[in-house]
Amino acid sequence: MEQPPTGGGAGARVLVVDDDPTVAEIVTGYLDRAGYVVDRAGDGPDALARAAAHRPDLVVLDLMLPGMDGLEVCRRMRGQGPVPVIMLTARGDEDDRILGLEVGADDYVTKPFSPRELVLRVGSVLRRARPAADASGSGAGSGVLRAAGLTVDPGARRAVKNGVELALTVREFDLLAFFLAHPGRAFAREELMREVWGWDFGDLSTVTVHVRRLRGKAEDDPARPRLIRTVWGVGYRFDPATTEEG
Repeated sequence: MEQPPTGGGAGARVLVVDDDPTVAEIVTGYLDRAGYVVDRAGDGPDALARAAAHRPDLVVLDLMLPGMDGLEVCRRMRGQGPVPVIMLTARGDEDDRILGLEVGADDYVTKPFSPRELVLRVGSVLRRARPAADASGSGAGSGVLRAAGLTVDPGARRAVKNGVELALTVREFDLLAFFLAHPGRAFAREELMREVWGWDFGDLSTVTVHVRRLRGKAEDDPARPRLIRTVWGVGYRFDPATTEEG
């Protein structure tokens, strides 16, 4: 039997939401042994109540829940304030995974999954979410980045556009910081997944969805992007100087 990673939780609170008691027990056990404070919920209303009573640092959320599904739970939790979410989805349900990302999930793991991999994903998302964390994973270092009316402070995990703070998920923030740190250079989706997500493999639609969501928050006209440009046959380029239409 594989052994869970240990010692990386540093007391962070994780809420596990799954109506399958066996899955919830296994995930809870691995997270507990890795040093996390774990709370469990078996359905959406219970998850929202527990999150309101004790705000978690991260939520592991099953997509298929009785009554209120994971998408609605994620939306409502986002309405209460920012919180990193890792969605659990059935293998092969690409549309559901994309929907999860669209409503603000920072990552997803497909069932059946390795509990050890899930613990590592939890640690990765939490490291990026913490304001005091090392921001080198975004490619931006610790310096404040500015371009085209955008200001990104990796140390404070804060992004501002024309004086208004942007409500970004963990991955959206990392992606924006990476783009600002590398203006004018085109990146393939594979490169973005490796440099921003830290993955050497994965579903490239994850990158596509996050770029679309980021455009919706950072662009003046997301339908005609001028900052995050599509480079056909390559990927994307952050071009703060251009005035051309996307």
